[in-house]
Amino acid sequence: MTVDVRQAVIMVGGKGTRLYPLTDARPKPVLPVLDKPCLRYLIESMAAAGIKQVFLACGYRSEQIAAAIGNGHDLGIEIIYSNEDQPLGTGGAMKKLESRLDPVFVAANGDTFADIEVGDEIATHLQSGAAVTIALTKVKNPCEYGIVRVDGTGRILEFKEKPKPEEVFSDLINAGVYVVNRKVLKDVPALGFFDFSKDLVPILMRRGERIQGYVLKGVWRDVGRPTDLLGINLLMASRLYDNYYWAEDRIDTTTIVRPFYLGEAAQVKSHSQVSASVILRGCQVTDSRIVNSLLLPGCRVEGAEVNNSILGEDCQVATGARISNSVLRDGTTVGTDETVDHKVG
Repeated sequence: MTVDVRQAVIMVGGKGTRLYPLTDARPKPVLPVLDKPCLRYLIESMAAAGIKQVFLACGYRSEQIAAAIGNGHDLGIEIIYSNEDQPLGTGGAMKKLESRLDPVFVAANGDTFADIEVGDEIATHLQSGAAVTIALTKVKNPCEYGIVRVDGTGRILEFKEKPKPEEVFSDLINAGVYVVNRKVLKDVPALGFFDFSKDLVPILMRRGERIQGYVLKGVWRDVGRPTDLLGINLLMASRLYDNYYWAEDRIDTTTIVRPFYLGEAAQVKSHSQVSASVILRGCQVTDSRIVNSLLLPGCRVEGAEVNNSILGEDCQVATGARISNSVLRDGTTVGTDETVDHKVG
């Protein structure tokens, strides 16, 4: 029997506290990656896989997520917002929607960057006969994640959340994108917080249910810290814009070292030097040096230096200022000849 997988649940209820101060004014899923909300890439991956209906399980600043993401009609899908009055966990969020879900659906954590081939994971799930399929990816430091051990068929034999260094037995981690048989939700309590991977997966494994692993194709990155946000912006600029050239009226007399991205209506002019940086829509950079940095929309930098930093929206940086190793909140003004180093906030 052919099974069409047409629904997805994406959990976007977290506060993203490690990304402060950037998440002081916005929820983590709408932080920009090349002028698109980070979450948008995952939703586009769902749409490309044939998903037609996406439930967004929201908590923190849900109204901003709705404003940034919209109803999905431009992608040919329907986006439905499920707001949580109190945190339910990934399992609890799915349980709340249980009566509205098809027998097989996709679920994902929306606090990571994922531009991936969801269709391949769905096919693997259906072919394996698993109760749950978990997307896997390799990382250098698996101690911050749930790690797995698989057999030759991809079946997950062992699962451990956030192991200590001496407990690490694999560099394959849970990437937080699942294909789920709805029937497993019967083990999730109707009320309270319940985590899908920490609480439900161990129950299913003890019962002998098949939990399948699928190694992701595409780009997946944790975006837990400001350096991660900068990194994914640079990576996507390299992937998508390495052979892209901007009109001279936008980068006049400017030296560019890639990776580089320049957003809509942004300009970098008057003998500026830019290396490995992403400058988002509406920014104006004049006679400045920008290195390994991310400028959120609307920043103005004139006669200054910005190194290894992220500037929040509408920051103003005056002549002679130097910013290094810092993350500035929206609307920060850095005065003439002022030095900012290792500042967060």
